[in-house]
Amino acid sequence: MSTIHGYHAHIYFDNNDADKAETLCKAAGEKFPLRVGRMHLQPVGPHPRGSCQLAFKSALLGTVLPWLIENRNGLTILLHTLTGDDYLDHTDNAFWLGKTEALNLKGL
Repeated sequence: MSTIHGYHAHIYFDNNDADKAETLCKAAGEKFPLRVGRMHLQPVGPHPRGSCQLAFKSALLGTVLPWLIENRNGLTILLHTLTGDDYLDHTDNAFWLGKTEALNLKGL
């Protein structure tokens, strides 16, 4: 039995590309049965920039991931597991689409 209960994809943006991020998140919510979080204009938790979270079940990884790769439009995305261990999920169980960014892991 897998310890992975789902995934989060965090779409990062700055003021100049917030519209692209909002468009991507909205399109993902229309295409897939996932939860679209709100647009955080400032860093929240471990995330270094503004972000929007997509939360989805493990069974969707094989369709959501390729779609994000093809549609990210130059945005940086952190995708990580949900296992109950936030530190592990954001470090060893995470991967990046685009440039890797430093996370604030102190609170995890």
